[in-house]
Amino acid sequence: MPSTAERAFSGMVTFMSSTAIVTELASRYDLDRPTAEILAAHNFDPEQFDELRGRLAANGADPTRNHVTGALEVPADNDLVTFPASGSNRYVELTKLGETAIGAGQVGVVLLAGGMATRFGGGVKALAEVLPGLRFVDVKIADLQNLGERLDVRIPMVLMSSYLSDGVLADVAEQLSTDRVAVETAPQNVAMRVTPSGDLFHAESGSVSVYSPGHGDLGDAIRNSGFLDRFLSAGGKYLFVTNVDNSAATLDPAMVGLHLDSGRPLTCEVVSSDAPGGAPYILDGHLQILEAFRVPPDSGLTSVPVVNTNSLTVDAEQLTNAHPLTWFEVSKSVDGVPVMQFERLVGELSAFMDTTMTLVVSGGVDGRFQPVKDPTELADRQSMIREILEYRGLL
Repeated sequence: MPSTAERAFSGMVTFMSSTAIVTELASRYDLDRPTAEILAAHNFDPEQFDELRGRLAANGADPTRNHVTGALEVPADNDLVTFPASGSNRYVELTKLGETAIGAGQVGVVLLAGGMATRFGGGVKALAEVLPGLRFVDVKIADLQNLGERLDVRIPMVLMSSYLSDGVLADVAEQLSTDRVAVETAPQNVAMRVTPSGDLFHAESGSVSVYSPGHGDLGDAIRNSGFLDRFLSAGGKYLFVTNVDNSAATLDPAMVGLHLDSGRPLTCEVVSSDAPGGAPYILDGHLQILEAFRVPPDSGLTSVPVVNTNSLTVDAEQLTNAHPLTWFEVSKSVDGVPVMQFERLVGELSAFMDTTMTLVVSGGVDGRFQPVKDPTELADRQSMIREILEYRGLL
């Protein structure tokens, strides 16, 4: 272990480096110091940012830049693996396989928890109530606590937070941790919004507008926080990743078993639905998740009867190096003004790995997709969420 003097020296070097970066960013973009500190603390890459906005300035906003090129097909039914019903022989078989991995300390959980509960009255989305007295994050903790007790293991869980939610979540991580669940946070990156012509966008307050550039930050976040190295060093092998506001997506040992049995490094959960969103396609012979805005309208393939749930299981070793995820140009409105932001999406990992697409159900006791984006959706889904959680012994 490093000595006290060595740790102090290392901390001073880090502080000096951070101070220099903050000063450089403040000067480069004419920023106030607090904003420059947010950028410096959250892995902002000025060279990449300037390249992206330079492209926008030179060519203008163009939705077709997000479109894929190549031979595009809709998957056949046999390209999707149906997740077995609970209680079936196949489910029991996969459960045993997954329990062995979880019990050996090989499985961790990443909750995508960067969102703020603006539609729920403010605060951090992970700490909003999904049922009276039960927060979104509490559901995930209870699930892992039950599994940990049954399999005699402590399961690591990391909350991928944003610059807005990390302070709160980091403060409560120790409180959330239990004898069977070890909780920590991993902040995702930040970027600045720009005008459609590529200039920095300034809000009505005069400040630049900072945002988190999407859950494609997953790899960066768990590498930069040190979580991934610690997980792998402790014998971890597989990560289950899901949105914190999808209470139905619990850590099912059978899903881990399916991932192991497939022999592929990535498993994505999809569900029957005609709702807009990402969906499985075959692009140039490779099965992968494509967002709806990436599919050319003239392809005739814009309607796919299944959507991506944003729950996935991945071989952790695959995330030790960055994948060249696409920076998408996304139109937004801030203060009633059109702006552009650059985003990456975690589903695009499927473009770089052999992927199993498993078809899950959304409702019923086996349901795995009950996302909640606003109070109206919560009211619509609450009875089903309660039924699912009661069946799984989480209430």
